[in-house]
Amino acid sequence: MTAGVLVLPPWLRQGEPGTLLRSGRPLPTPYQMPLPIPPVMAPIRSDATTDYYEITQRIGDIAVFDGVRTPAWTYQGTFPGPTIISRSGRRTVVRHVNRLPHPVVVHLHGGHTPHESDGYPTDLILPTGSPLPPGSGTPMPSMPDMPVLTGAATSGSRDYTYPMNQRAATLWYHDHRMGFTGASIWYGLAGFHLVHDAEEDALPLPKGDRDVPIMIAYRSFDAAGRLHYPAADPALTSAPGVQTAYMNGVLGDVILVNGAPWPVMSVERRKYRLRLLNASNARRYRLVLDPPPPGRAGLVQIGSDGGLLSAPIVHDAIELAPAERFDVVIDFARFPPGTRVHLRNTLGSGATTHIMRFDVSGSATGTSDDAMIPASLAAVPTPDRRTAAVTRDFLFQNRPGSQAWTINSRRYDPAHPLAHPRLGQTEIWRFVTDLHHPIHVHLDHFQVLARNGSAPGPYDQGWKDTLDLYPAQSAEVIVKFTEYAGRFLLHCHNLEHEDMAMMADFITS
Repeated sequence: MTAGVLVLPPWLRQGEPGTLLRSGRPLPTPYQMPLPIPPVMAPIRSDATTDYYEITQRIGDIAVFDGVRTPAWTYQGTFPGPTIISRSGRRTVVRHVNRLPHPVVVHLHGGHTPHESDGYPTDLILPTGSPLPPGSGTPMPSMPDMPVLTGAATSGSRDYTYPMNQRAATLWYHDHRMGFTGASIWYGLAGFHLVHDAEEDALPLPKGDRDVPIMIAYRSFDAAGRLHYPAADPALTSAPGVQTAYMNGVLGDVILVNGAPWPVMSVERRKYRLRLLNASNARRYRLVLDPPPPGRAGLVQIGSDGGLLSAPIVHDAIELAPAERFDVVIDFARFPPGTRVHLRNTLGSGATTHIMRFDVSGSATGTSDDAMIPASLAAVPTPDRRTAAVTRDFLFQNRPGSQAWTINSRRYDPAHPLAHPRLGQTEIWRFVTDLHHPIHVHLDHFQVLARNGSAPGPYDQGWKDTLDLYPAQSAEVIVKFTEYAGRFLLHCHNLEHEDMAMMADFITS
C-alpha cells in the first residue's frame, strides 16, 4: 500500500486466480499429437422446420498419455463432444440421454433459448433407470448457509428445443448441474454448437476444413493417468464445490486443445479461421503467435461470443477468459514454408505457456487462396445508453472470512431473484468485482459500454455473453431481453466460484 493506493500482486493484476493442481505423473511431451477435429454430428431426422439430434452421455476413453486410456465423461464417446451445426431461424431439437453415473444438465452457452431448454441448474436429467422422486421437485445439495434447492427432474433423457432465432455465432454446450459444473466439465462434458446464417455465408471468409473449432482447456491427472479433480465430495453426490484450498479456482498443468495435449496442426500457406473457445475452469489465456508474422499483428479478430463484428480488428495478442469465444483469421501465407508457428500463452508459466503448434507446408510461391477478410463484416448496431430505461448494479465479491462467493451479498437463492427485466426493454447492467470474475448472462447477448467509466477494452467489441472483469474493476453493459419469459441466470464463469454459489436468477416478463 503506497500513498493510499492498493498495489495488487502480479497474479491479481493479470487476473490469474486459482491454485495449481499438479499431476501425479510426468506430463505428456508437447507437439507429439495431431490436432483432433471434433466430428460434426448428423441429425437423426429432419422435417420442414426442424433438425433432430440424439446425444448419449456416457463414460468413454480419451488419449492423453502414450499407452494409457483415460476414462472421461463424454458426449457420444468423445471429448470434446460432437459439433452440432444449425441454421439461423431453423429449429434444432437435441435429446440428451444420460448413461453416466450422475445427474446432468445441459446448457447451450450463448443460445437465445426458452427457459425450459436453457439448462437451469436444478432441472436434472437423472441417470437412465433412476426413479423420479415423489412430488414436484428434486432436492439438491447446497452449501451450509444456503436454502434447500429443488428442481424439475426427468429420468434418463430430456429434449432441449433451440429455436435458433439468432445470428451466426460460435456457441458451445456444456454441463450445468447445480454445485458440480466444474467437475462435470473437467471430466469431459463440453462441445461446440455452431450457428450459420446468410449474412455470414455471403462473406469470403475461410470455409470448410479451414474453419476450425479450437477448444482450449487444461486438466490434471493422477499417477495412473486418470482425470483428477479436488471436489469437496469425491463421490460428487453431497457437498458441492471444491476443497477449501481450491475455492478461487482449480488450475491444471496439462493444456488440452480439442482434447489433445499441446497438439500440432499442419496448415497450408492460406488463411484459416480459428474459433477459439476458452473452456477452462478458471484460467485466462493471453495468446500470441511465436514467431510473429512480418508486421507482427497476426491475429485478425472477426467475431466474438455473439457472432461477427462489424469490422475486423487486428491484434498482437488475444486475451480469453473462461467461456469467451474469439473468431480469428490467421494468414499462414505470411510465413515461409517449413515454419513452425507456436501459439503461446504469455499468462502461463512452464508447460502452460505452450498451447499448440502450426506447421506451415507448401511451396515458397504460395498456394491459391480465395478467402478474404472484408473491411465490413456484419451489421452490428452502435450501443446508445440513452435508450436504457433501467440501470441495475451487481456486486461480485467473496464474503470476508468465508467460502461464500456472492452477488449483491447473497449466495444463490432462487427465492430472491436480483432483477425482473421486462421483455423488449433496454437496460444497463453495471458489474463491480473484488477479484477476477468472468461474468456470464443467459438468454441474450449484450454490448459493453464502459470499463471503470472509460472506453470499453480492446476485446469488448461486438455482441458478448461473457465479460472478463479484472480485480477491483467495474463495467457497464447494455442489454435487451427478448421473446422468452421465464427464469434465467447471471453468474460467474469461474466454475469453482459458480459451484460455490456465485449465481443469481433474473426473471423476464
